[in-house]
Amino acid sequence: MCLILAAWENHPTNRLIIASNRDEFLDRPTLAMHRWKNKSGIVAGRDIKAGGTWLGVTRNGRFAAITNFRNPSDQRENAPSRGKIVTDFLESNLDAATFLNRFKPGAQKFNGFNLLAGDQNSLYWFSNIKDRVTRLSPGYHGLSNHLLNTPWPKVARGKKALKELLARGNNITPQAIFPLLKERAQPNDGELPDTGVGIEKERMLAPIFIKSPTYGTRCSTVLIITREGTINLCEQTYDQFDEQEKNEYRERCFTWQTGSQRVQQRSDSGRLHLGRSEMSPTRD
Repeated sequence: MCLILAAWENHPTNRLIIASNRDEFLDRPTLAMHRWKNKSGIVAGRDIKAGGTWLGVTRNGRFAAITNFRNPSDQRENAPSRGKIVTDFLESNLDAATFLNRFKPGAQKFNGFNLLAGDQNSLYWFSNIKDRVTRLSPGYHGLSNHLLNTPWPKVARGKKALKELLARGNNITPQAIFPLLKERAQPNDGELPDTGVGIEKERMLAPIFIKSPTYGTRCSTVLIITREGTINLCEQTYDQFDEQEKNEYRERCFTWQTGSQRVQQRSDSGRLHLGRSEMSPTRD
């Protein structure tokens, strides 16, 4: 994941709303969101190369999602996959705080990451850069490839858009949220972070929705958990990088009541309508 937006305990009818984009190399093999066949009750995509996932939910309402911390000077090729952290939490029976505090002593073996993890009653952030377990307060939160709520342009823009959308009414659906994840506005150079990858790559990575020949937004995911315990989970995966530029997406949605063994699933497809992509007229 390279962008996670969260509205936590601040909406009249929904306890948790997550809007997220997974950005990844286009040739990394991936399975789209599905119900895992083991007995964990996980609904998530899967990274075929390493076996973990970037975002997942269980039938009991456990949720976790992860982003990488961007620091190319501190990357170890032999570090374990960070996607395993999400899987381990979802398969655990421990509450989020206990799991994270037990996990923390071994967290430094992984390359830098941010993890959101929670359940029906709490939501936590943990990063092995800060090495501190933090319970999130009600409000709007955002994560990209730095620390929680670092005001990178995509984080600030995404939080603002989500807040404005939720202020319009209580009947919020995943389909109403997906458009804000397709925004391609390009920030000024002076707004960009300096993470050590060079200005051209910073520009490429800056929009909410990333598109390039080899790397970009592979899928968008929206999770809504209502105060009555209904879970709505939708993922759109993109064929935006095919040679014919068809800009198509496939949508998979799952709905269930917390703790239920019955999960309703539906699939759809359509054309991708991207937001503004124009470059800023001036560069600092």
